[in-house]
Amino acid sequence: MSPIFEGVGVAMTTPFRNNTVDYDAFRSHIEYLIENNVQSIIVNGTTGESPTLSAEEIKELLRVGVETAAGRVPVIAGTGTNSTQQSIDLSVFAEETGADGVMLITPYYNKSNQRGLIAHFTAIADSINIPVILYNVPARTGMSIEPETVLELSRHKNITAMKDAVGDLNYTINVLNLIDSEFSLYSGNDDNLTDFTALGGKGLISVVGNVIPGEMQEVYERIKSGDATARQRFATLMPVINAVQIDVNPIPVKALTAELGFGNYELRLPLLPLEETTRQTIVDTFNEFKKGVRV
Repeated sequence: MSPIFEGVGVAMTTPFRNNTVDYDAFRSHIEYLIENNVQSIIVNGTTGESPTLSAEEIKELLRVGVETAAGRVPVIAGTGTNSTQQSIDLSVFAEETGADGVMLITPYYNKSNQRGLIAHFTAIADSINIPVILYNVPARTGMSIEPETVLELSRHKNITAMKDAVGDLNYTINVLNLIDSEFSLYSGNDDNLTDFTALGGKGLISVVGNVIPGEMQEVYERIKSGDATARQRFATLMPVINAVQIDVNPIPVKALTAELGFGNYELRLPLLPLEETTRQTIVDTFNEFKKGVRV
């Protein structure tokens, strides 16, 4: 099966205004991303603060995302939870709404063993007829999808990709050595885009892409074309990449999406905005980068 996308997809933030979802800002952000060459948008992921969203907000964000994208880029819905049935229900809704795929995080808190993971992901994939992206982020969930488990799951006709946010390229290499070339592996870590792509990854599901999508996609394209300047270009992006990693995602990146006008600088508890001095430092870093964005 062909990849849902290749290159840089963006795990979108959810903009708030006075603690309500700002759908106008969300639409504007999607337009900004598409205008700046993003290859896919991911709605209701970790960066979108999905655990704090109501069921109606989750559904409305996806409806608005699909409507606004209007087929110009694939829309992937974050539908994974630690309840298999709830994940099935959300995934069915995503398919009915017109999403191009779903992304499923490993169960958290009531974390499973590997046999349970296979049963969990298989039950969800069996319930829909759109592609499934597995999401492996053990730092948040407390468990990892073992390479052999990825191989087993990759044999399901609907499970076509994985977001690898393990942060260990040895793990990435082990998975790539096992899976078929038609199974897509996307990095979940902005800072390893060049190395991950060089190994054979199909791209990145990005946080920093919320604010510099075109620049990240440009690096991916330079790597794929064998451009010797790719790493040099990527080095110029590192100040912004490092800035959005200064605290728990999406606390820092939302300071920058707010700076661009996509909602207020608001998060929902238990997340809190940065202290003002830290926020200003991140904004200053971003603004300095934008002044000299081309090399």
